[in-house]
Amino acid sequence: MSSALDAAQAALAAEHAAVYGYGVVGGRIGTERRAEATAAYEAHRARRDGLRRTVRDLGGAPAVAAAAYRLPFRVTDQAAAVRLAAVLEDRVAGVYSDLVRAAEGPLRREAAVALRETAVRAVRWRGSDVTFPGLAERV
Repeated sequence: MSSALDAAQAALAAEHAAVYGYGVVGGRIGTERRAEATAAYEAHRARRDGLRRTVRDLGGAPAVAAAAYRLPFRVTDQAAAVRLAAVLEDRVAGVYSDLVRAAEGPLRREAAVALRETAVRAVRWRGSDVTFPGLAERV
């Protein structure tokens, strides 16, 4: 990323996609994990809204959500919904790791908190962790 603004825009775009993706997760997840999916959906909505303000504060025009997003695989059952939730969290972690690198001060701290939150949710969905959350797909 070339700047904090670029990284914040990328994080905003990822949050838009995560909100969409959790809509799909919510449609296929079982009742025993529905509260977890709802909490993640709400967390991503809150981050998305905060990033809109951040982008404006950095002098940019916030990216808007697409009408639809291409999912990485078909989500036809609960197992696929759980896998999708883990993938969404991994993808969001990746852009927050970029924002941590690009930002300074309070924005950097907030990005690190968001990275930690997404990593924890990914572990809960996947049932296992990765060594460096947000960096696995960068290797």
